[in-house]
Amino acid sequence: MGLTKSENFSVTQNDLAELFKALGHPARVAILEHLIQSNTCITGDIVEHLPLSQATVSQHLKALKNTGLIKGTIEGTSVCYCIDEVAWAEAKSKLGGFFDQFDPHSTCC
Repeated sequence: MGLTKSENFSVTQNDLAELFKALGHPARVAILEHLIQSNTCITGDIVEHLPLSQATVSQHLKALKNTGLIKGTIEGTSVCYCIDEVAWAEAKSKLGGFFDQFDPHSTCC
């Protein structure tokens, strides 16, 4: 991340940026929604619900897993993905804290 100078920002700011980056693609949002609804999923099953190739879905799953929002276990030749409950709660808290900083009663515009 040399060009972004992320070291000049707080850990909280960097964590939020990574979270927003993970949520910043509609395919990843769709994957998360699918995992929430099904409570567990096989990679091939996710591909059936999205207008994307297996390789593209795998890239999005990797990004979500790297962020920690999902976890996966290998079952034979398939990987079973689900929401990581601990990381999900942390993300919810971080996002809530970020949005709670705004006081609509003290707006400048």
